[in-house]
Amino acid sequence: MKKLLTAAALILPLTLSGCVISVGGEGDYSHHSDWQDIERDNRKHVASLETNTTVSAIKSRMGTPDFSELHQRGDDEIRVLFYRTHLRDGDGITTKDECTPLVFKNGKLVGWGDTAYDQI
Repeated sequence: MKKLLTAAALILPLTLSGCVISVGGEGDYSHHSDWQDIERDNRKHVASLETNTTVSAIKSRMGTPDFSELHQRGDDEIRVLFYRTHLRDGDGITTKDECTPLVFKNGKLVGWGDTAYDQI
């Protein structure tokens, strides 16, 4: 029995040496700063938007939108891309009310923000 305990005492630390337990806490800022960086970058892009910019130009500049909608109004195609720009709830889930809508008519940017979205 003494030999078994001695062997276990020698082997156990070797088997556990590869185990790492990471517990997130107040010092874990990587996730926190990621969404802040995204929001800041998106706000900078939105601040420099110009009407008549194409959907593809916006996507290449800002990346994949968080949400996207497509509406048909007569002969016009209305596309809305939503990009996260501000935090409402710290629940880790992006919702449309945390995004700025970019409104495109027939592939060209015609407006952005809640007022432009409400007009469609």
